[in-house]
Amino acid sequence: MTVIITDTGFGTDDWTKGFVPANEAANDVVSLDVASDADPATLTGHLTGVEMIRIDFPSFADGRGFTIARQLRLAGYKGRLRAKGHVISDQYAMARRSGFDEVEISDDLATRQPEADWLARADWQAHDYQARMRGNR
Repeated sequence: MTVIITDTGFGTDDWTKGFVPANEAANDVVSLDVASDADPATLTGHLTGVEMIRIDFPSFADGRGFTIARQLRLAGYKGRLRAKGHVISDQYAMARRSGFDEVEISDDLATRQPEADWLARADWQAHDYQARMRGNR
């Protein structure tokens, strides 16, 4: 099982349409599974009709997924964007700032890092270091 994390805390997965690996995607897919080593430039031409993209984080030390998310958002992707795997609560604000809407973690990780740890970072816009340095907050 998995836990879905949003700004409101832990929840269950409401996505029922499955996922297709990005390297196997045809023109009629509604959701993609993207590996951490994917090149976002190869995805941008195939996003029409895609409602959900799930980007893998094989390790909490692997930040390539943040870059992929940001590049997809900059390319105009407006659908649902999910980080999956080894994302820790300390990385939640970065995930949101990168463009992710939610994070999917294992039940085991949710036990080690309970909902309160994630909610402590849910007000991610209030903790924007760069904006504070510019005097915008």
